[in-house]
Amino acid sequence: MNVPVNSSSVTNTRDWATLEKHAAQLRATTLRELFADQPGRASDMTYDVGPLRVDLSKNLIDDNALRTLTDVARDMGIEEYRQALFNGEHVNVTEDRAALHTALRIPAEHEFSVDGQDIAADVHDVLGRMRDFARSLRSGAWRGISNHTIKNVVNIGIGGSDLGPCMAARALRPYLTAGIIPHFISNIDPNDVAGTLDGLDAESTLFVVASKSFTTSETLANAHAAKRWLLKELSQEGIATESEEDIQAITEKHFVAVSTNEEKVREFGIDPRNMFGFWDWVGGRYSVDSAIGLSLMAAIGPQDFMEFLEGFHAVDDHFRTEPLEMNVPVIMGLLGVWYTNFFGAQSHAVLPYNQDLHRFPAYLQQLTMESNGKSVRLDGSEVDLNTGEIYWGEAGTNGQHAFFQLLHQGTHLIPTDFIGFINSHDDKKAADGETSMHDMLMSNFFAQTRVLAFGKTAEELREEGVDEKLIPHKVMPGNRPSTTILAEKLRPRILGALIALYEHITFVQGVVWGINSFDQWGVELGKKQANELLASVEGKESSDAGDSSTDALITYYRSLRDK
Repeated sequence: MNVPVNSSSVTNTRDWATLEKHAAQLRATTLRELFADQPGRASDMTYDVGPLRVDLSKNLIDDNALRTLTDVARDMGIEEYRQALFNGEHVNVTEDRAALHTALRIPAEHEFSVDGQDIAADVHDVLGRMRDFARSLRSGAWRGISNHTIKNVVNIGIGGSDLGPCMAARALRPYLTAGIIPHFISNIDPNDVAGTLDGLDAESTLFVVASKSFTTSETLANAHAAKRWLLKELSQEGIATESEEDIQAITEKHFVAVSTNEEKVREFGIDPRNMFGFWDWVGGRYSVDSAIGLSLMAAIGPQDFMEFLEGFHAVDDHFRTEPLEMNVPVIMGLLGVWYTNFFGAQSHAVLPYNQDLHRFPAYLQQLTMESNGKSVRLDGSEVDLNTGEIYWGEAGTNGQHAFFQLLHQGTHLIPTDFIGFINSHDDKKAADGETSMHDMLMSNFFAQTRVLAFGKTAEELREEGVDEKLIPHKVMPGNRPSTTILAEKLRPRILGALIALYEHITFVQGVVWGINSFDQWGVELGKKQANELLASVEGKESSDAGDSSTDALITYYRSLRDK
């Protein structure tokens, strides 16, 4: 099944010019005025999506502009593309495949088939095998070669095979309840594998090698390095590692694979019975809720992993069924288009006020920037406007002492998403022994969105008696847009909902911009040329990269390389 390719730019839609006029009007107004003119603005622009409360009222938008943005999205076919996404049609047109990550979290009782294939049954078959594996690890039934129980699970992957499970395992730290500690190796930098394995007990360590094709160079290099480390460590403990039979027995006890390439998995020495598969309709950056999440399930347990999936599904249902005007991922996606194309925003900050979510901005960087960092439309023609938001961020009050100065008083307009939680897993008392540290954190959370929106005027500073010479330096201009996302506590279900929210935001923007959010050809050429340059970098042949700069740099590198 295929979807029609929209060959017309969004700039040709009937309402694009109207949006230009709306933007000019809103640039001349302030959030103070918008709130004054609309007394019910906060309640009117606050929505519930699954377990998330989303307040959009502090955005530089009014009802007219929002309606027009929605009309533009409708003209670009958002409703048809949304249906195609959930139906399993080939929305990834350049690779002629579906992007059916929403099927990874459909409940077991739901029926769902595409082209005669029972997708729901396939998904839950893999989930069942994952649950059996996780239970055997957590119960101690699965043991290493020397009969030690597994205490460390090391995920070896890169990109979507690392960022998702790594971020989620850290976010769900309070749910690591079975004594299994997850670790993650991704970078081909040897410091990554060495730093991660340093101090681990080989006899109680299991590796999950996550690579769909089982040919990813960084992942395989790290997997073989881990295997050599394991054999060396076990040998020092008196465990036989000399024969092929010894190595095979060790590998089968200490390695499992998440892949679709049984032949390559077998070549590595992993028993194919310990291979967990997924499908070509699961993109890497959309795969944390697939078998790629195996290390996460092992760490937090099957029950909490299934609650993680429930959070995804709750937001999927909202996105699939709610009308555009009340659809939170649609509105948030359109706000990103609004700021990028009409306000000249160059980046988008995501600020989770929870230290356990400190890897969430990095996770979103791949999700959004690999998806929408495109300069051609679906039909191959060049875009005629900026696409893709540049995501970045930091956790909690750390960011306030780093880059918030620029957010408040700098010359760049940077839309921000604040993510906070009503309750903490680990609240403590402050220095006075009375005040909740979580309340302190959240008072900062609420204050920052307020000051970004409303600022402080010169007149207000004068009333406070501020020295006239300092007033220009202390004026807080306000009018800096932000979205506030609140949830009860950072639970598995909440994390799943957050991820799904941004997945659908990304999809909405791709449709409006007329680009393919599901391919990533831009990363391929660099990989290819890295392979071509390796012999020169190793010194096996002289450098002939084709440009004088690269040749000179490689020559200098070789001249100082340790022999």
